[in-house]
Amino acid sequence: MKVLVIDIGGNHVKVLATGQRVHRQFDSGPTLTPKAMVSQVRKIVTDWKYDAVSIGYPGPVLRNRPLSDPWNLGKGWAGFNFEAAFKCPVKMVNDAAMQALGSYKRGKMLFLGLGTGLGSALIVDGIIEPMELGHLPYKKATFEDYVGIRGLKKYGKKKWRCNVADVVKRLMAAIEPDEVVLGGGNVKKLKKLPKGCRAGDNSKAFLGGFRLWQKSS
Repeated sequence: MKVLVIDIGGNHVKVLATGQRVHRQFDSGPTLTPKAMVSQVRKIVTDWKYDAVSIGYPGPVLRNRPLSDPWNLGKGWAGFNFEAAFKCPVKMVNDAAMQALGSYKRGKMLFLGLGTGLGSALIVDGIIEPMELGHLPYKKATFEDYVGIRGLKKYGKKKWRCNVADVVKRLMAAIEPDEVVLGGGNVKKLKKLPKGCRAGDNSKAFLGGFRLWQKSS
């Protein structure tokens, strides 16, 4: 099966298909609707063949559909029929879950995405569970208010790094994972990784998209 993987971000939409080595992309942003996204994707992959589509979506997903519109994109995502639009089978998961699946090796793994907010997912023996840990209360707000982009801008790098270390320590104590993968664009801003963590890679989202269609082993 040839799979087209779509990773939807606040700044870019990136795509890669089975058998291709270099991804393609176009700009996203606050005016991007699902209909426009599908149209743009189909336009830049006319020479690629695919039988199914995987989509990493920047928000909660239930039964292959977005639950709500993301704050940094256009309207109309919730309830949109992607299978009808692409005319083939589609699997959609939260973008953090897709990158987590691509980063997974074994056992119980917690994925935390340090980006605009705090993406999170847990994988236990190959079973993936998207989570919304960033919305949990922390200090005077929530986890993502301190370790997401707002926290980085408000408190500066030094304090932000301390907050990241503290949040990771608390979540590790609660969930007891075998390892933690820190992904997202801001992981590069850490001077050193907290104990028990390894750095993720945004390109792993594509591997996660391909793995969505593999039979578990």
